[in-house]
Amino acid sequence: MKKILLPFILIFSLYAFNAHKFYIALTEIELNSEKQSVQMIMNVFIDDIETAINKDYNTDLQLNTKKENSKVDEFFFKYLQKHFDVTIDNNKCNYNFIGKEYEGDLVYFYLEIENIQNLKNIEIQNDVLIEHFPDQQNLIKVKVNGERKSLFLTNSNDKGLLTF
Repeated sequence: MKKILLPFILIFSLYAFNAHKFYIALTEIELNSEKQSVQMIMNVFIDDIETAINKDYNTDLQLNTKKENSKVDEFFFKYLQKHFDVTIDNNKCNYNFIGKEYEGDLVYFYLEIENIQNLKNIEIQNDVLIEHFPDQQNLIKVKVNGERKSLFLTNSNDKGLLTF
């Protein structure tokens, strides 16, 4: 009986420890009229963004360790510029990389678009992590003058428009 159960236990154990997790990232975007800017916070799983950047740029970031690559912020910003675009009122916007913060198994990116007093529509294109993780889902939440709207972007639909 043990000889029969052992292969099943082994297979189940391997599956249990390698079970595929959810791939989801959240980006919160808010118009700050007082500062005349659009402020954005994006969070992604550290191991996923590390895998993507290491593969894309042939590097070894070793995120959130003592051996972390000294140019990590440059890699993050370069990656985001390639995979995350914001268009406000039909004008593609450049954003600043303010910084990053690690918390648990997440990394938070702080981004800002300056000189925005108001906006009528915002278009987001976000394919962050999708190339390496086709099941990746990117949730976008936007707040403008107290009004909240959201987008759910995926591999098959990585762009959306919100009107305020």
